[in-house]
Amino acid sequence: MKKYILLILILLALFYSSGQTYEEQSLIPDLKRYLPNEPLKGILSTLQVPYWGTTVSIEERGYHAFVEFLIRKGAHVFIFGALAAAIYYAIRKFFLAFAVTVIFAIIDEYHQSLTGGRTPTIHDVLLDSFGAALVLLVIFLIKKYRSKRKKST
Repeated sequence: MKKYILLILILLALFYSSGQTYEEQSLIPDLKRYLPNEPLKGILSTLQVPYWGTTVSIEERGYHAFVEFLIRKGAHVFIFGALAAAIYYAIRKFFLAFAVTVIFAIIDEYHQSLTGGRTPTIHDVLLDSFGAALVLLVIFLIKKYRSKRKKST
């Protein structure tokens, strides 16, 4: 049962998060309060992120909205990476952990489609899948390194 606790907590957090409207989740008021001097604006101004048929940048959205975009998309990679790790920990099969994570990513986007002010996209499923693949690759490499190290001692 212990190995499922983290998995359940992550799934509950995802369900709660995808059930909130954009306005309920917006970080912009907090970013304006905590980053009034717009730190790293010069560096961030050089970034242009192609996303969903548009280019997202400071010039296009403004500093705080762009930083929020980066945080929100980074959160996709992070949370679905954590979900993949929790699933792997529960079942110990890499491909199955990846596949189940992708299924949850699709379900999460569908859940967002039922929430006002949210736009489900395949791009977010791809980000989620990338996060899952990245974390599972790191776990695989760590296991391989430890196994190789164990054999040499």
